[in-house]
Amino acid sequence: MEKSLINDLNIKLKDFSPEELIKYFVSNYKKVSLASSMGVEDQVLTHIIATNNISLDIFTLDTGRIFPETYDLIQKTESKYKRRIEVYFPNNNEVERMVKAKGINLFYESIENRKQCCNIRKINPLKRALSIYDVWICGLRKEQSVTRENLALVEWDELNGLLKINPLINWTEKEVWDYVKVNKIPYNNLHDKSFPSIGCQPCTRAIMPGEDLRAGRWWWENPETKECGLHKK
Repeated sequence: MEKSLINDLNIKLKDFSPEELIKYFVSNYKKVSLASSMGVEDQVLTHIIATNNISLDIFTLDTGRIFPETYDLIQKTESKYKRRIEVYFPNNNEVERMVKAKGINLFYESIENRKQCCNIRKINPLKRALSIYDVWICGLRKEQSVTRENLALVEWDELNGLLKINPLINWTEKEVWDYVKVNKIPYNNLHDKSFPSIGCQPCTRAIMPGEDLRAGRWWWENPETKECGLHKK
């Protein structure tokens, strides 16, 4: 897609609320989905979609290494909003070959190994999930990390060949949590235990006061490398 079209969309939609933005893309594109990490931002978007009866699919990825609390949240969310969250899993043969060759916790040994694990457990299932869609919505915010400061409201996802929409891109952490509390939105219990960003269990830790919001993700790496590859342009 031409950059000028993306720029035009960003200008046209810059003052839209998250609800208005989602409705715009659902009205103008055939297949739209919310890719939920089950993080607090995606819970906000799920609430907006469900309470406004917006017709689009919601899916999440189960890497095989996620927290028990994340499974609990999937169930709670489905029960509250009466919406099924489709779950995509990695290819078992790919996982077995990787573990046989490099061990169960290969990701601690090198960035290369960690990215291989992310690729098999997350990126490949995401590609499969997105293959039927024209637009994917996600809960990225600029404030989350240095790797996300230059993200835009509307982007072209070159890797997956579709539009990516970030309705909460300019929201602050306080705005997110205020919205959650006012609307009584279910969220992962680990957020109350100093886990602002929650991914796979062996690659996520609680953070200390004053640390970056994503300091608990792949904490053994430099901040500049701490993305799994899901959000490459």
